[in-house]
Amino acid sequence: MPHLRIATVNVNGIRAAARNGMSSWLDAADIDILTLQEVRGQDEHIEAALPGWTFVHDEATAKGRAGVAIASRLPAVASRTDFGPEDFDSKGRWIEADYVIGDRPLTVVSAYVHSGEADTPKQDEKWKFLDAFEARLASLNTDGALALVTGDLNVGHRELDIKNWRGNRTKAGFLPRERAYFDRFLGEAGTSITGTDGSVGTGLGWVDVGRRFHGEVDGPYTWWSMRGKAFDNDSGWRIDYHLATPALAERVEAYHVARAAAYDQRWSDHAPVVVDYSY
Repeated sequence: MPHLRIATVNVNGIRAAARNGMSSWLDAADIDILTLQEVRGQDEHIEAALPGWTFVHDEATAKGRAGVAIASRLPAVASRTDFGPEDFDSKGRWIEADYVIGDRPLTVVSAYVHSGEADTPKQDEKWKFLDAFEARLASLNTDGALALVTGDLNVGHRELDIKNWRGNRTKAGFLPRERAYFDRFLGEAGTSITGTDGSVGTGLGWVDVGRRFHGEVDGPYTWWSMRGKAFDNDSGWRIDYHLATPALAERVEAYHVARAAAYDQRWSDHAPVVVDYSY
């Protein structure tokens, strides 16, 4: 069957990524839709890095920070950046685009969740974002909808998602309360879900494509610190996701993390996550 190849990657600055090898990777990867996080630039920088692509882009309020975009070989028919309450600054962290694939509508999201820092105002901003995230997921997952939320979500959901999970239980990215959001996101729709932190909420029915595809294995990780030997030792985190509605998850044909062959061949501290969907 024909397929649609969708990739997500935190580029850690699109200008640096383009200089360091992203373009060569894209030339060989045959991507149809590419979601980007931490663009950290303006439209002209995306145009220079991705000639011939169409894109939608939301810059962060602070220059040189965050920024999300969705680039595609086919134009989006609509896009949105409204997210969360009016007093919450989500600029550069959430963008949605609608496409028509065959005769079916598809909504794709590029999201960049705050990294946070436990017990600080930075973590308070992360809680606000995750609250808005949960509300938006609930509204996107209508009966039979084809919707996909991708991006650097800055939470390792399970112990399988972090190499050194024991040493990170009290740190942002693996806090029980953060993980409990994902328990609800991925819990059976409409059922009562008890989260990792003991909280009780309602399952939203989304599917973690990477975990469903690979099963109960460590990783595969998508981010490694630039410090020390984290990449060489594969001491990473799986924090870059494809979260799909059930109808879209049934169309998954293949999933892989495009991990660089060697440390010096990396063009970001994240690896692209690439999924083929049938249509």
